[in-house]
Amino acid sequence: MAAPHKLVLLRHGESDHTRANLFCGFGNDSDLSELGVQEATRAGQRMAEAGLTFDMAFTSVLKRAIKTLYLVQEELDCHWIPVVKTWRLNERHYGDLQGLSKTETAQKYGEEQVK
Repeated sequence: MAAPHKLVLLRHGESDHTRANLFCGFGNDSDLSELGVQEATRAGQRMAEAGLTFDMAFTSVLKRAIKTLYLVQEELDCHWIPVVKTWRLNERHYGDLQGLSKTETAQKYGEEQVK
């Protein structure tokens, strides 16, 4: 019997838009914040400490996700593995709310609409 496969899911680190409390999804290619870079690096360190190894990686085409993967690969010393980038892994699309302040949107449309 073949050895079982492991699937590791990791969300990207904090983005600049998230830090600014703005809606950030499919249509907004916000970069990682300084904290997001630290979070991604630490995630890679923890994976290395756990002895995880990978045969391939998947990411969305958003730069915050690609940079998170790159930072994890740096910590694992595995830049050689194949990486599949696909828009199908992008975040949801917020439509007209993209880039708007969550606070202002909650005041205008109600707190329940922002959750």
